[in-house]
Amino acid sequence: MQRDEIGTVNRRLAQPKPLIVEEVEPLSVERRAPGQWFVDFGRAAFGTLRLTVTSARACTATVRLGEKLAADGRIDRQPPGSVRYRAIPLELTAGTQTVQVVIPPDERNTRPGAIRMPDELFEVLPFRYAEIECAAPAATLDQVRQLAVFYPFDYEAASFECSDDRLNRVWDLCKYSIKATSFCGIYVDGDRERIPYEADAYINQLGHYGVDAEYEMARATLEHLLFHPTWPTDWALHFVPMAWADYQYSGRRDLLEAYYEELQIKALLELAREDGLISTETGLVTPELLRKLCMSDLKNPLRDLVDWPPGSFTEGGIGERDNYDMVPVKTVVNAFHAWNLKRLGQIAELLGKPEEAAAYRDQYARIVASLYRVCFDSRRGIFIDGEGSDHASLHANMIPAAFGLAPQGREATVLAFIKSRGMACSVYGAQYLLEACYRLGDPSHALELMTAEHDRGWLNMERAGSTVTLEAWDHKYKNNLDWNHAWGAAPANIIPRFIAGVQPARPGFDDVLIIPQLDRLEWFKAKVPTPHGPVVIQAETARNGERRLRLQTPVPARLRLDGLLPVTKQKKGDQAYQRLPAGCHELSAC
Repeated sequence: MQRDEIGTVNRRLAQPKPLIVEEVEPLSVERRAPGQWFVDFGRAAFGTLRLTVTSARACTATVRLGEKLAADGRIDRQPPGSVRYRAIPLELTAGTQTVQVVIPPDERNTRPGAIRMPDELFEVLPFRYAEIECAAPAATLDQVRQLAVFYPFDYEAASFECSDDRLNRVWDLCKYSIKATSFCGIYVDGDRERIPYEADAYINQLGHYGVDAEYEMARATLEHLLFHPTWPTDWALHFVPMAWADYQYSGRRDLLEAYYEELQIKALLELAREDGLISTETGLVTPELLRKLCMSDLKNPLRDLVDWPPGSFTEGGIGERDNYDMVPVKTVVNAFHAWNLKRLGQIAELLGKPEEAAAYRDQYARIVASLYRVCFDSRRGIFIDGEGSDHASLHANMIPAAFGLAPQGREATVLAFIKSRGMACSVYGAQYLLEACYRLGDPSHALELMTAEHDRGWLNMERAGSTVTLEAWDHKYKNNLDWNHAWGAAPANIIPRFIAGVQPARPGFDDVLIIPQLDRLEWFKAKVPTPHGPVVIQAETARNGERRLRLQTPVPARLRLDGLLPVTKQKKGDQAYQRLPAGCHELSAC
C-alpha cells in the first residue's frame, strides 16, 4: 500500500472523541509591580491564555508562558533542552477587554509527520506559569484563565493511594501526564516534535488503560501509525503488542481482523534466517520490504535502537543502552520478534486460522531455542547482547525477562544481574525493567525503582519542577529533553497492573485477574477502570500481622492472594486462584 493511498484507510475503525477545552483557574495570581502579574496554574497543560484587562489607554502587553521557573522566581527565559518558553506581544485597546493569546505555530513541531491541532481549535503551548507585563502601569488584571486542550478524560475513573507518599506522588505525576499529553487526540512524543512513535504509543496506551476506561484514542493512534510508521526496528515490533492490548482491554477484535496482514508484515518475518533469528544487517531489508512497511520515504529506516543511543544529546556521549554491544544479531531485537510471534499465533487462532497459528507456534519455539543457544551464556546464567558478543547489558536481560523468555531454572541469575544494573536504561526502558521485576517475582525491586530519590527516577522529575513526566531522567542524560513526554509515565500502568494487580483474564474484562502485591507497603487503596466499571481494592496489614483484602469487582474474578503475603511466608509455586463472583468480598491472607 502506497503512503499516498492511505487516506481512505487510516482511522476507519477508531472513533475518537473530539478534543475539549477546559478553563483552568490559576492556583495563584501575584501583582509583582504596577502593570505586572505572575500567574501559577499549579500544573502544566497544553493550551493558551485568556485574560480580561482594564487599561486607561491603548498599549502593548507582553505575555510570557513557560514550563519552568528560574532561580529568581520568574519564568526561565532560557530553559534547557526543549523545555518550552514563549514571549508573545498582545495589543490592548483602552477600556475593559477580554482577549485570547494567539500562539504562533512552532516550526519544530509542525513539520511533516507532526500531528496538527484541529482547525476548529487553536495553537497550543505547554505551560504552567504566565507573566503579564502591561505598558500602562495603571492597568488592572480582572481575570485570567488557562484554556487547556485535552482528550475527554474521566479523572475520577482511577485512583491510587498507599502508605508510601513517594509512590503516591509518582502515581499522581504519571496519571496526570496521561491526561496532559492527550492534546492532539493521538499519542505523540510531547511538544518537541508532536510525532507519534510506536514505543511511545504502546507505553502511553497501557497508561491510558490504567487511568481511564477509554480505548478509542489508542485505536486511532495504532491506525495512524500502521501507515505512518517511524524508523526504528524495535518500534516496528510494537505494532502487534499494541493491537493485542487493544483486544485484551476493549474486547473488540475488529482491529485484528482488519489489519492482520499488516501486523504480520510489521513483525518483520521476512528478516528471519533459518534458525529464526532476525537482523537488519544481513541484506534482507529490501526496497520491497520497505514499501510493504510504508517506510520507502523514510530516511535510514529499520535501524536497531535498543534504547537512547550515545551521541551529541547526552553528557559524555554515554547514552542509555548500558554499553550495549550493537552486533548485527541482537538479543533485544530478537526478544521483541519472539514476542510478536507468540502474539501472532494467538491472533491467528482467534481469527480461525489454525494452520497459521501452528506455524507461528513452531516459529516461536525455533527462535526461543536459538535465543538460548546463541544469546544466552549458560556459564554466567545471563543473556549476552547478541551473536558473537561477550558483553551483557541490562537491556539484553530485562527485555527477554519481561516477555517470559528467561530460561526455566535460570530466572534467579537473570534477576540478580538485572538488579545489579539498577536503572541503567532510559524512561522508555523502565517500562520493561519494571515488568521484568514482576515477571521474575521481585516486586520489592520494582517498588524500590519507582520510589528512588536519586536522579534516575520519577521523583527527580518532580524535583526538577515539572508536573508532567520528562522525556529523560535528567537534562544531563538527554540534553534536548522535553518536559511533557508520556513515555516516561510507566508507573501509570505498572501500579494498576502489578501492585493493584488488575488485568483482563478474558478480553474486555468479562473475567478479571486480580493478583494484588502489597510487598512492604502497609496498605494501599486502588480503583482500576474496566469497561464494566471499576475494580476497587483495599489491602492492608492488620496489627496481628494478618493481611486483609477488601475487593469490589463488577465482573467475576480470578484472585490470587499469595502476592499479599510477605516473601518469607509465600509458598513457593502456590499460584492457585480463588474464583469470585461479581460483588464485594473481604478476604485475608495468613
